[in-house]
Amino acid sequence: MMIRRRVVVRITLSAVVLSGVLMVSACTRTGPMDASGQPLEALSVVTASGEHKFMVEIADDDAERARGLMFRPPLEDDRGMLFQFQTASEQSFWMKNTPSSLDIIYIDPRGRIVSIASHATPNSEAPIPSNGAANGVLELRAGRASEIGAKPGDTIKHPFFRP
Repeated sequence: MMIRRRVVVRITLSAVVLSGVLMVSACTRTGPMDASGQPLEALSVVTASGEHKFMVEIADDDAERARGLMFRPPLEDDRGMLFQFQTASEQSFWMKNTPSSLDIIYIDPRGRIVSIASHATPNSEAPIPSNGAANGVLELRAGRASEIGAKPGDTIKHPFFRP
């Protein structure tokens, strides 16, 4: 009788643990992840040709912004990196240790494109200014901004920006 009771208790405990594991795994995100295992976020660029969807990595602290896309392979067509700054000001980026050419899109707090630096030269230390106040910077594969028809004044949709 005592052995039977132990078996029932073990089976019950095993069922409880298994249920907990299943519930936790059902609640975890299974979408695309960035290089450090963080979930990518949805972002759209709205141009005269329509809404163009991307999944972006977020660089929102000094270390992430400093590292950016250095030493990384070329971006896929639907991927990018969104750099977030708390205040809008003149921004300037460079391409040091970045082996792939990029389009650098500067964005104001309302999500409007301020300027676009197309086909930034790989590994260059030359500053690339925003030519206006920006608190967001979107990096895409070189030529992608032109392919979707992005121009200054077009809109970027992402929760970071407040239209």
